Amino acid sequence: MSAYELLTRTLEVAAMGWVVERPVRGDKSRFTAVYRDRHGKIRSAGTFNTKREAERAAGRQDDKVTDGTWVDRAAGQITFQQYAQEVWLPSRHLEVSTRAGYRSYLRNHFVPFFGPMRLARIMPSTVQEWVTLAAAQGLSPRSITKYHVMLHSVFARAVRDRILAYNPCEATELPKVITTKSRILTPDEFDAVLAAVPDRFKVLVLTGIETGLRWGELVALRPLHIDFLRRTITVQETIVEVSSKDSPTGQRMIFKPYPKDDEPRTLAVSSALVEAIAARIATLGLSRDDLLFPSREIAEGSPLSRSTFRARYWRPAVERAGIDFPVRMHDLRHAHASWLLAGGADLKSVMERMGHAQIMTTQKYLHTLPDADQKALAAFESIRGRSTP
Repeated sequence: MSAYELLTRTLEVAAMGWVVERPVRGDKSRFTAVYRDRHGKIRSAGTFNTKREAERAAGRQDDKVTDGTWVDRAAGQITFQQYAQEVWLPSRHLEVSTRAGYRSYLRNHFVPFFGPMRLARIMPSTVQEWVTLAAAQGLSPRSITKYHVMLHSVFARAVRDRILAYNPCEATELPKVITTKSRILTPDEFDAVLAAVPDRFKVLVLTGIETGLRWGELVALRPLHIDFLRRTITVQETIVEVSSKDSPTGQRMIFKPYPKDDEPRTLAVSSALVEAIAARIATLGLSRDDLLFPSREIAEGSPLSRSTFRARYWRPAVERAGIDFPVRMHDLRHAHASWLLAGGADLKSVMERMGHAQIMTTQKYLHTLPDADQKALAAFESIRGRSTP
């Protein structure tokens, strides 16, 4: 017999179930079906009155172990909270901000509802009940859909771990997400907001509109990232702001050496912006390694909090400017991309400037300015009205 045949035969014997006879009162016996799970642990498939029944039960479990459909019923007694927090989350390779977000979702949305439930007792109807309750409590369809993706991932891992036979999120009916057309700031509207922003934050806002940087990239800028001769800004660092409750280190501001997608990028900027940044550095006496936009106007200041800036300075400025639709600081990033495309920049260049991983993300900024449709119609009529030579 070859080594391969010997190994195959050994595995077959190891996988086969067997029956243990247990005497009871009188001459009668009971028969326990025994088999090995996928880890080699000896398990019982039940005790029966006849040896034939026990053999069949052991055989059925053997078949499930062999074809990969075997489920650990005992492991299914673990609670959702235990499994999600102690098994699922630690196994994920996530960015710091994503991990903090997941911890927040578990704490605020899933543990209060599913926490004490045994994993094996959670049915599709249970998940549907959570969706219905979340919608009734005012959670938006988009948020429910996003959280459901995470919930599906938790149960998918439990299926792969052979704790569950199926994923109870598979057939959930989710509320319809209605996509609304985004409203982008026009240059005139931006100028009105900029005029209402306190002087200490004007360079911050100007840098945001001219570079389209994400908030974390913007507040992580330092003088060493500015090339005054070539008039460029290089994005080499980002700051992630999370709740201290969900932070793995307990810190709210977490510095990361590279921005999203782990690829530094260099952006050309105007001489006017470079001069404004240079004046700010000189006024504050910043060194090369100091933050360009700290929380306080002093050298070596701590990072500026997004929530603090939004509540104390940004929202009041938007209101004073008379803007009649919601505008976030992040919307300057959207305006930047839309203005570039409206001005004739090609998609590939805008994609690289924005740091997008896919061009489809950049394409959503096409035709987002309020007058884009009228300009398109005017361009069409201009071409159509030309006389043929």
